[in-house]
Amino acid sequence: MEQRQLGRSGLSVAPLCFGGNVFGWTADEATSHRLLDAFLDEGFNFIDTADAYSRWAPGNQGGESETIIGTWLKSRGSRDKVVIATKVGSEMGPGRKGLSPVYIRRAVEDSLRRLQTDVIDLYQSHWDDPETPFEDTLGAYKDLMDQGKVRAIGASNLTPERLREALDTSARTGLPRYESLQPEYNLYDRHGYEARLEPLCRDAGIGVISYYSLASGFLTGKYRSADDAGKSTRGGGVVGKYLNDRGRNILAALDEVAGRYEATPAQAALAWLIGRPGLTAPIASATSVEQLRDLTTAARLRLDDDAVRWLDSASA
Repeated sequence: MEQRQLGRSGLSVAPLCFGGNVFGWTADEATSHRLLDAFLDEGFNFIDTADAYSRWAPGNQGGESETIIGTWLKSRGSRDKVVIATKVGSEMGPGRKGLSPVYIRRAVEDSLRRLQTDVIDLYQSHWDDPETPFEDTLGAYKDLMDQGKVRAIGASNLTPERLREALDTSARTGLPRYESLQPEYNLYDRHGYEARLEPLCRDAGIGVISYYSLASGFLTGKYRSADDAGKSTRGGGVVGKYLNDRGRNILAALDEVAGRYEATPAQAALAWLIGRPGLTAPIASATSVEQLRDLTTAARLRLDDDAVRWLDSASA
């Protein structure tokens, strides 16, 4: 399996990341363990989660995804075979959110306990916290790295201006820098990343881990009419956002490219991301082993220049 360097972190990851947002939500513990087993067996090693996953599900409090990953790591003895990325900053309850040093020190201990590990490979700021200076946040991360609790740090959902400010703070102070960025990016949602974040990340050598890589499932091709909204819990929002003339053009181009490669639309959409210069690994989720194998096949699919141009044009 191809390995890619994640920024300048020293971490090597396969070109597809499993999104752990489904663990404890649409995938119970037993199913999640089967999915993780299959992912590892296919030669992949990169798993992304967050302390807040999946707090939004009825009856959940947050931490469910990390807990499930932790029980899997312990039962399989596979800690040294995977790169674990998690996040801090989303609201976990009253007074439990943000990127202050006090809260980060508390939250990391909770994540380590749930994950049943001594170290988090990639610890990410889930959301920007304008009320906390970058110097304070990065200083807290430095302490965790010095203590051996975190190997590298990354960010998610930062604007170009704030990412540049964070990098400048690291350069000025000698504090650790964000080695990765997690932006929303896929064949449909392109401008927000490509216009200004992509050149900044490439120039600075920052790894990029895209989320919503399949546009909440739209790019799998399963939502092609308003009648398809009932196919999933999020179907109504997907149809409302993506099922328009541009979305239909993208699906048509994916169908054509997929047919040419005897692949699926999801595989073609992920292969387009994997081949994007500067992008380290798209994040994708699955709730069945069958779905997972559809995704992992994409990491071995190499689109030629004509196919890339065709998808570029349809989604421009």
